[in-house]
Amino acid sequence: MKAMILAAGLGTRMRPLTDHCPKPLLRVGGRALIEHHLERLRRAGIEEVVINVSYRGEQIMAALGDGARYGLSLRYSVEETPLETGGGIFKALPLLGETPFLLVNGDVWCERLPTLSLAPGQLARLLLVKNPPHHPEGDFAIEEGLARLDKPALTYSGIAVLDPALFAGCSPGAFALAPLLKRAIIDGRVGAEQLAGHWVDVGTPARLEQLERHLTAKAP
Repeated sequence: MKAMILAAGLGTRMRPLTDHCPKPLLRVGGRALIEHHLERLRRAGIEEVVINVSYRGEQIMAALGDGARYGLSLRYSVEETPLETGGGIFKALPLLGETPFLLVNGDVWCERLPTLSLAPGQLARLLLVKNPPHHPEGDFAIEEGLARLDKPALTYSGIAVLDPALFAGCSPGAFALAPLLKRAIIDGRVGAEQLAGHWVDVGTPARLEQLERHLTAKAP
């Protein structure tokens, strides 16, 4: 299975930290945020990773290179302007191939990335987490292994397995992933499970500082 890291955002909520540095390269726990993902992807058995880049993307490509020092093969999907989640993934599909792939938002942090697969007929499988303070209403519920919209009790972690068929009928350009997922959920074609371990949506400088304190406290 290949993986894709979403890393093309402007990092607006992270300003002023992102005025001169793309969010994936902000450091926490002694390394760039995106490097934590690369390490966990390798541990999960992933060998090929596609990263979409836009805002200060040249810095990301220069910092990570071809991925050899991480034990990975990295390829980049370059966007002249950010295409949002759905549009960015759709543009990268030629690099990802025709089989399901692991998707990871570049601005989350987790202790580990589990091995996920799709059941027959499924278009996606989502990892959900307990609602953080900044998102108390949640996104989806889990019922008999499927994602549900009618009882949002958990928050989407930004980690999922997607089948490229989820994007059938889409056109190039900027569009969000959420509407595609919601239609597939209504059709009963999206699995879901809860992510174990510590997880952080590193979306603001304050949450980045909180994660730094967490990692410092855990350090031997």
